[in-house]
Amino acid sequence: MKLGISSWAFPWSVGVPGCAPAEPLGALDLVAIAAHLNVRVLQLADNLPLDTWNDIQLGELRAFSQQQQVQLEVGTRGIGRGHLLRYLQIAQLLDSALLRVVIDTPETRPTPDEVLATLRGLTADLETAGVMLAIENHDRFHSTQLVDILQRLDSPAVGICLDTANSLAAMEGTETVVRTLGPWTVNLHIKDVRVRRTNAGLGLLVEGCPAGAGQLGIPALLADLAELGRQVNVIVEHWPPQQASL
Repeated sequence: MKLGISSWAFPWSVGVPGCAPAEPLGALDLVAIAAHLNVRVLQLADNLPLDTWNDIQLGELRAFSQQQQVQLEVGTRGIGRGHLLRYLQIAQLLDSALLRVVIDTPETRPTPDEVLATLRGLTADLETAGVMLAIENHDRFHSTQLVDILQRLDSPAVGICLDTANSLAAMEGTETVVRTLGPWTVNLHIKDVRVRRTNAGLGLLVEGCPAGAGQLGIPALLADLAELGRQVNVIVEHWPPQQASL
């Protein structure tokens, strides 16, 4: 188990749709930040896409991360066959043993059967490459649906990237998600939040906060995964509210 950060730990500094900073953080910047923070893993996710990088650029990124003693993990969004094969190649070029993926894109929302059919055509490539595909629980998919996909797929090269906050959008709390997805977890996203009443008490606001400052209960979460024998990398992400300045 290693502690790491994601490019989603600095969403406003990397840039989000409709809000691009004047000097956005890039992949090399994040490697340097990870080294400065003395964390050993950096997960480059879909907010810093790598599929337009050429092999020379990817080689420079790998060399710098090795120099800084930071292990890279690759992430993306979308499960199209060609797209995932490109990212599998990127993972190999960056010595990433893990490829984290969010199923949905703004343009595509595949059914569980469509997800299964696509992944069945990729498991042999993943197993040959020695790369683990980590499907992130994200919004509309319930944890039981994801388990059903994995059980039917039955591949040692596909598991779960367990995110501690995303499934709130599917009306599932962290305890439910960990209980259901824990046995399948190969990567962990720590994303702490506070939930409070708003609008004269007529609604709930879920707001990101620094890890350990919210309602997540991180020690208990790690203990639960340890009991399941899941010694996985722990990647910190952050949902900070927008501030007046970066």
